[in-house]
Amino acid sequence: MMNNKPKYHLFKNTQYAIDGLKHAFKTESSFKLELLASFVVLPLIFFIDVELSYKLVLFISFMLIMIVELLNSAVENVVDLVTKEIHPLAKSAKDIGATAVMFSIFTHIVCWVVVFLK
Repeated sequence: MMNNKPKYHLFKNTQYAIDGLKHAFKTESSFKLELLASFVVLPLIFFIDVELSYKLVLFISFMLIMIVELLNSAVENVVDLVTKEIHPLAKSAKDIGATAVMFSIFTHIVCWVVVFLK
């Protein structure tokens, strides 16, 4: 049986992560938009006059969007690898991934609202 899992190596694994980031940037328009938004959102989080704990909540909730978007892209890639045909399960997998992204964005917006209403 062939093993598709390489032996763990810190530098190689870091390179795999960088390769994934490059691929997402090149191929995923939603990820590019969210990365572009980070150039506004992250400095704004840094400069607003609120307690550090609020800034951390805003930062973590924004990073959650990025993480969920990358996971959604991974799911979409696997679905496309398995089938190019329109199949109800393929559509469902992609739709559920998109819902996870939407929920993470909604969570971040709620965090901003709470910070401003504090």
